[in-house]
Amino acid sequence: MIKVPSIYILTNEYNTTIYVGVTNDLLRRSWEHKNKVSEGFTKEYSLNKLVYYEFFDVMIEAIQREKQIKSWSRKRKNDLVETMNPKWEDLYGTLV
Repeated sequence: MIKVPSIYILTNEYNTTIYVGVTNDLLRRSWEHKNKVSEGFTKEYSLNKLVYYEFFDVMIEAIQREKQIKSWSRKRKNDLVETMNPKWEDLYGTLV
């Protein structure tokens, strides 16, 4: 499978906590979050609903975008999610 740099936003069932991440394999990483494979923040807070993502040509662009989004207010992050996903539905199925 071809590796594609991307950023993504996860939330929980109630959309109360969000996580911004970066990866070179969004399908694999989303699966890991859904199946609670890795210890950490997303597992602790049950963040396994993929609500937003963007793809990039090179990893450095993805990392820069992740840092940019992480610095934003929660409202601005919510607004970003709603540009792609106004109902905050799980987008994991769009990847498979």
